[in-house]
Amino acid sequence: KETLKPGDIVALNDPYQGGTHINDITFVMPIFHETVLVGFAVSRGHWMDLGGGAAGGMSFSTHIAAEGLRLPPIKLYENYVINEDFLAIIMNNTRTPFYIKGDLQAHLGALKAAEAEVTRAADRYGRDLVQLAMKELIAYTERIVRKSIEIIPDGVYYAEDFADTDGFSPDPVKVAVQLTVKGSNIHVDFNGSDPTCKGSINSPYANTASAALYSLQFFLAPHAPSNAGMFAPIKLIIPEGTWLNPVWPAPTIGCTTLASSKITSAIWQALAKAIPERVTGSTCSECNWFVSTAVDRAKGIAGVFSDLPAGGWGGTPFNDGMNVTMDPLGNCMNMAAETAELFFPIEYESFDLRQDSAGPGKFRGGLGAVFKVRYLCEGELNMETSRTRQGSPGVNGGGFSAVQRSSHLYPDGSRQVIGGLSPNGDWTSPLLSGHAFNYDEQFLFESTGGGGWGRPSERPIDKVLDDVLDEYISIDAARRDYGVVIDPATMTVNEAETARLRKLQT
Repeated sequence: KETLKPGDIVALNDPYQGGTHINDITFVMPIFHETVLVGFAVSRGHWMDLGGGAAGGMSFSTHIAAEGLRLPPIKLYENYVINEDFLAIIMNNTRTPFYIKGDLQAHLGALKAAEAEVTRAADRYGRDLVQLAMKELIAYTERIVRKSIEIIPDGVYYAEDFADTDGFSPDPVKVAVQLTVKGSNIHVDFNGSDPTCKGSINSPYANTASAALYSLQFFLAPHAPSNAGMFAPIKLIIPEGTWLNPVWPAPTIGCTTLASSKITSAIWQALAKAIPERVTGSTCSECNWFVSTAVDRAKGIAGVFSDLPAGGWGGTPFNDGMNVTMDPLGNCMNMAAETAELFFPIEYESFDLRQDSAGPGKFRGGLGAVFKVRYLCEGELNMETSRTRQGSPGVNGGGFSAVQRSSHLYPDGSRQVIGGLSPNGDWTSPLLSGHAFNYDEQFLFESTGGGGWGRPSERPIDKVLDDVLDEYISIDAARRDYGVVIDPATMTVNEAETARLRKLQT
């Protein structure tokens, strides 16, 4: 930092030098006030494509080189002017060069806005006071977080969760987490997690640390100002050589979307043993990230589009989970159908609530979605997802949500399960790379809901009936999961049979 000058901007995306997966690029710019370095502006964003063996870097190879252009920390700008040689290298290593300059302008604009605000504050209040306020704000946040931790009973709380596969082994991949709460401190220990994976779901240290910290903050002090004080009371133990702290050249493309969500689910399940009255059931615990080429050879159009079909969140101690909401792993949103259809030769056929996808409970999980897109071109689909062997778990007696599934639909009405369980019980890896679609064929994805909270037999009968009338759950699920028998002809509750079933359930 001693050599940095105003307008120098350093870029990096190397997962082994502070990055996560290659598509996420971090831009760091020093902020000076009257020649004195007072802090740094940081802008971080996900770029559509940086090369590699498949669109979006989702080659699901065994080496990180197959995932695209990996940048060590480089000085991309000097005096706010980009290095044209570096820019040429980046532009030459992407399927979407037409996005790059716009992305760069957005990052530069964000950094300059931060610089302007910090220098304006220093001009108004004085640099010394601003820097003192920074330290005080960090200490203030730390005090809030420590008070929140002190409310949690001291103890050791353990939980596990699993990724379905790494794309090579049929075996699930385990996240093991042990939370040790003592006074105003928490130790988060990932010993017992599986070794580095052959496939591309490994989570580098920065990604695992981020996932652990934000997962805890949901139930510690989400209202506190966001700064380093949030992390001071939390000690992380992430053994090197596990899939949650791999070493080069392990591939990492699925880390932000697949691994992060499983870390969150495991931590929330551990917290449920400490503060059951506060914790929710697990979310869909997946980003369901897909990237696809879209090539219309007749019109000379070639593009890359991406989306993230969301699922449900878990039931809470107070109400049902949210329907079709992005996993807490990031500030992601699904793409608007109108936008996708404007830019790419595709049609969005549906994005509907998926019946019977939520985990049952006193407060059931939110629902997942039925997502369907039709190709009006040729395309190659790459996708990262899981929860295809077992849905997301509930807490305090709540049930699991449904499993997820990816399918290829053909114009003649036939379908092929390309990720997850087929009707005959066969399972296919849900990590897809280069799966080909032709004109008028459709991609169907069924996302899962959230896990339930509390025993399903404690859910009020009228709420179960409402869910059936709203088509959130089926009549069969009402009977099977909740012990509520509904006459399909009159859509009324058979009270005698319901009382008998509920007594058996209890």
